[in-house]
Amino acid sequence: MNLKNKKVFLTRPYKVVYKDGDRIIKVFTKEHGKANVFNEALCQARVEESGLDIPKVLEVTEIDGEWAVVIEFVEGKTLEELMKEHPENLETYMEQFVDLQLAMHEKKAPRLTLQKDKFARKITSLKDELDATTRYELMTRLDSMPDHTKLCHGDFNPSNVIVKEDGSMKIVDWAHATQGNASGDAAITYLEFALKDQKTADLYLDIFCKKSDTAKQYVQKWLPIAAAAQLTKNVPEEKEFLRRWTDIIDFQ
Repeated sequence: MNLKNKKVFLTRPYKVVYKDGDRIIKVFTKEHGKANVFNEALCQARVEESGLDIPKVLEVTEIDGEWAVVIEFVEGKTLEELMKEHPENLETYMEQFVDLQLAMHEKKAPRLTLQKDKFARKITSLKDELDATTRYELMTRLDSMPDHTKLCHGDFNPSNVIVKEDGSMKIVDWAHATQGNASGDAAITYLEFALKDQKTADLYLDIFCKKSDTAKQYVQKWLPIAAAAQLTKNVPEEKEFLRRWTDIIDFQ
């Protein structure tokens, strides 16, 4: 596959995304690892099996020594772009965003990794970031949380929602998908909003809890666990913020 004449659609530290007609081609750096690339494709394929209408994986291939995933292209703007362009419509957009998340949580993908297993691996890996006492408290909290098997995105934020011209929405980027607890998924979304703007994060939590009939305190019990999981992304400018949220004492 020749990428010379393909349009660069998106650039990230570990990947370059090209547009090729009705397809996108995600080309990953060697540092990202072959297993991670195949796992992303597998996660997305397993989400397809849930019946949720998402872009389909078409191919996994090697291009000039780097692994790539080919996926259906969805024409439209991200919900993040629309929120920035029309701040006056933020609450309406947030209602739609939460509705989409709750529709996702109604689906089942029984062959996906369990959310609690993934959280546990991430917490255990944080020896350089969190002391043993904090990791123990986080694992104890995680073990105490209810086991659910709802489809969870693991990185559900407005940049991963494409709004088509007809107003319909599709969720993209399923690399972190698991089956687990909806409130654990919501905790990750809340933190991603809070990293940028606390008022928007609070609006999201208000709407999520109202629509799902979930107590805020329950989502908040997941926040230290979700913050620890986000710490594994190793984004320097986020570390101080996320470490504060890993403090179990604040969320008893």
